[in-house]
Parts: sequence; C-alpha cells; structure tokens
Amino acid sequence: MKKIAALTLALASAASLAHAQDAGGFRIGVKAGATYSNISGSNVSQITGPNYSTDLGDYKLGYNAGVSLSIPLSSDGFFSFAPELLYNRKGYEIKSEQKMNLPAGVSKVESEQQRVLHYLDVPLLAKINAGGLFFELGPQVSYLFGSKNKQQTTTKYTNGDKDKVENNSGFLDYTGVSRDDAYKSDLAQFDISGVAGLGYMTEGGLSLGLRYARGFNSLIDTKDTDNEPKAFNNAFTLQVGYLIPTK
Repeated sequence: MKKIAALTLALASAASLAHAQDAGGFRIGVKAGATYSNISGSNVSQITGPNYSTDLGDYKLGYNAGVSLSIPLSSDGFFSFAPELLYNRKGYEIKSEQKMNLPAGVSKVESEQQRVLHYLDVPLLAKINAGGLFFELGPQVSYLFGSKNKQQTTTKYTNGDKDKVENNSGFLDYTGVSRDDAYKSDLAQFDISGVAGLGYMTEGGLSLGLRYARGFNSLIDTKDTDNEPKAFNNAFTLQVGYLIPTK
C-alpha cells in the first residue's frame, strides 16, 4: 500500500507540474548539435570488411541543424506533436593496419576510410512535456542526398618518423570496387527510423535534448539482388534548441 501511495503521489506531482507549464500555442524554432553515428547489422562485415568495429567508442562524429515545430495536442501542453526538418551528417569509418610484409624500415601502415552521408531527416515525434522535462518518441523519414568519401594512409617508420597521405578521390565500397568521390548509387535513397529521446526545456524555450535513432531500412542497395547485406544506420544526437515564444 505504501508503494502504491508513493507512486500515486509521484504521478500526481508530475501531472501538476505538467499542467503548470503553458503550451504557449503553436511554436517554431531552431536546433543544432552533434551527431554520433555508425552502422550495424548481421551482415555488416560483408560491407565494411573484417576490421570494422561497431563499438560505441568507434562511432563517427558529425553534426546536425534545422528547424522544429511544436503543436500542442492538449490544453495544458502535456502532449504535443513535434515535427522537424534537419540536415544530418552521418556515416561510418573503416580502420585497418598492416604490420606484416612491409618494406625495410617501415613498422606499420594504418589506413582509414571514412564515408560521410548527407541526410535530410524528418522526425515526426509525439512529445510528453512534464514540468520542463520532455520525452519524445516516433518515426523518422530520411532522404540521402549526398555522399563524401575520404581516405587517409599513415606510414610509420622504425626510426619514429611517419608520413600521412590523404586521398579523397575514391572509396572501396562493399563489393571491393573503387568509387569516385561522390558515388552513392550503392546506397538506399530513403531510410525509415525509430526515434526515442529525452531532454529539458526552460519556460523561455531553450532546450537540451538527447535522442537515438535506429534505421529499419538496409543502408546498402544491391539493386534487387538476393541475400542483400543488412546494415542499418544508428545515430545519437545531442541538440541545443530554441522555440520562439508565441506570447
């Protein structure tokens, strides 16, 4: 009984705080932040090779920016609909190193291939606002409009010297074929993701939010080939936002 009473009191307090926060009507704002992304899936090694890591510490750092809306669905602002239009710089990296069969005087050769994916994301989120805290959940539709390929090779010598060479003219895709800088026809044009997040917004409209998006559509497009490799976008975003007050 004590646990039930405590839970009831907590829910009542949260509802009271939510009721005290005025929705302020329809609002429009801006937001920007960092993106931390990678790809994962049961067949991801077929795309990236055996040296690819899906560990959280090996995600690629990018950024995002765009506009947001807040459309109240209840008079007290507890429920709202929050669509957005964001530019999001996602992607992944492939790192490898060679220590065997090297020329005399060379101790190691490190290679890093990076693929930057330029997306337009449209999150369509249901939002719960509870006294400044907010929780969001919903789908996201994404359009891939560009791809950038970067490659860097670092040669380390036994005397401690090293040479670094950048070559952004090509990228080895999942078939092992070298592609030009802007090639993206091996990738799916659209992605559908599930998004979940939380954050805090002040009464003045400033907010800080953290969310996670998981893609449901395979990133790789093998043009209707059977047994298509499965690799899905994963992205964490940390965003600062501002909703313009309407009164």
